[in-house]
Amino acid sequence: MRVLHTADFHAGRNLRGFDRTPEIHEALTEIAALARTERANAVLVAGDLFDTANPSADAEAAVFDFFLQLRDAGIPGIVIAGNHDSAARLDSVTGLLGWVGIQVVAQPTSNPAGMVRTLELKNGEKLTVGALPYLSERRLVKAADLMGGDVGAWRQKYREGMGFFLRRLGEGFRGDSVNMLMAHATMDGAKPSGSERSMQFDLTNSYTLSGLQLPPGAQYVALGHVHKPQQVSDAPLACYPGSIIQLDFGEGGEKKQVNLVEVEAGRPARVHALPLASGRELRTLRVDVDQVESRLEALKGFTGLLKVVVRAPAGTTLPGLKDRVLRLAPNALAVDLDAAQEDLALPELKREGLSLTELYERYWQEKRGELPDDLRAAFKDADDRARIEVEA
Repeated sequence: MRVLHTADFHAGRNLRGFDRTPEIHEALTEIAALARTERANAVLVAGDLFDTANPSADAEAAVFDFFLQLRDAGIPGIVIAGNHDSAARLDSVTGLLGWVGIQVVAQPTSNPAGMVRTLELKNGEKLTVGALPYLSERRLVKAADLMGGDVGAWRQKYREGMGFFLRRLGEGFRGDSVNMLMAHATMDGAKPSGSERSMQFDLTNSYTLSGLQLPPGAQYVALGHVHKPQQVSDAPLACYPGSIIQLDFGEGGEKKQVNLVEVEAGRPARVHALPLASGRELRTLRVDVDQVESRLEALKGFTGLLKVVVRAPAGTTLPGLKDRVLRLAPNALAVDLDAAQEDLALPELKREGLSLTELYERYWQEKRGELPDDLRAAFKDADDRARIEVEA
């Protein structure tokens, strides 16, 4: 049996105002083609199909076109919701996706057996998947309550709560089937990519799973959530395939892939990384202020997307810096002035006398660049209204 494992599409992702959805659509088309050429019997998608809970029409079109391509190739799939997905939204299209051979497990049910799915494949083999969508602590307490668990204990011990679900899913494995677990979660020892968003992950023991908690009957554990491809457990074999394109500048330089898993009932699985070519390369260029032009001139042939960080002495102001960069590198999405040492040395002086709107504008500039006029006006209006309410 050959199973293609992928995750973390993040369709709808915007990077500094630049829509990455066309690149993600291209990558999904590439993955569907790989599923055909590699003779995959099934596809597993381990969460984060979308970047937001309310994705754009283009983002939905990209993901649903991927499923239609699998349908046309006669390849069934199983999908779980990730932390970026709206579980309710995915749940609402479960019936429709079922018509094209895609089974969706968007949220836990009161009966754990409903989260164990079996595919009867064309070659006569069976694939059983214990599918565990993303569970935050809040969702975990609610789900545990549905199943009659000790809610007070779940609040204290995320690991024990997740262990409960993993054990129940493992009980659904069958001796005459290939057995896999699929989850959107963070494992002990997982190494995040340099992704700006991945730094939001809580990789402490409070919010991670141990490899010892994985059901021993699982021949392969298909994981999603961490964007850096990696193996995190040997027994059972557990892997993250990572995101399908370089999603932000923290992932610049990372090679993207999907995993092809070869496995038979009762035998160890073998994993092959299939590299992906889609998506524009992201690169961060750090340059001294007096070398901006020369360094950018040398990058004229670079067709990816740039983040330019200009180093200058503390206290330096550089009017027109962004225009200087964009004239030479129109593919630069971000132009930042490196004043980190100044920020660390005198944080209180940088904030002294600034209004809330000015502080917000500084924050926006550090993260995304120039603050749009309409957003500045909206923030100022909200600040003024809040002040009026307080004074009243």
